[in-house]
Amino acid sequence: MTRTFKTDVASSPCMLGESNPDIIPHESAPESVALLNGLSRVFGIRLTEKQDTPDTRFLSDLTRLFHQRRVDAEAQMEKHDTPWANVYLIQYGIMRLFREAPSGKVAVHHFFTEGDMVWPVFGRSRTVRNTLCLTTVTPATVWVADFAAFRAAIHAHGEGLWPQFAMALTEELAELTSMREFRKHTMSAKERYHLLLEEYPELVKRVPDNQLASWLGVVPATFSRLKTGAIKG
Repeated sequence: MTRTFKTDVASSPCMLGESNPDIIPHESAPESVALLNGLSRVFGIRLTEKQDTPDTRFLSDLTRLFHQRRVDAEAQMEKHDTPWANVYLIQYGIMRLFREAPSGKVAVHHFFTEGDMVWPVFGRSRTVRNTLCLTTVTPATVWVADFAAFRAAIHAHGEGLWPQFAMALTEELAELTSMREFRKHTMSAKERYHLLLEEYPELVKRVPDNQLASWLGVVPATFSRLKTGAIKG
């Protein structure tokens, strides 16, 4: 399989409707290049022109496991009481990880955006005792692979690869969760809201307020007052 690792350059939009000899047409990069670039970022592998290296073979084996899906907003990807089945690489869109109580109350734990890989970090989530749900927030384009096959492929390329990969995301989620809990107990809702604006401006623009409120740990009415106060300020 031949792969080309280059960035296509587009001409200025105002010239695209003209038959201008200075415009050099470029073919669109195939979707598989987006997948390959995404996997290389996740695993910290620098792409080169060399086709027969351990890193190239590793990424090539992984790309064969994925297929692309385009889904609408609020599409249910994984649900509680069911073993988490897949691993997802987000090409476009936002997904939310949450738990829902029998009463219907929702606790949002994390938002994933473009370039993120989402998979069942916790062992319990791979069983029928799974309590986590994964749903799209916006329309999304995602690459999907069977989790068991994905993990087996990584194991096949080295004994220590899976623990190294798994630990990185596990530690990141644990750190973000513990910091959010710390802020809930030590900072006011107003202070936490302003940090949200500073640290996640793209989420504020793209995620519905009720979901941001759950993530922030306040009721929607409080979030609305915080938002109104920030606009007036």
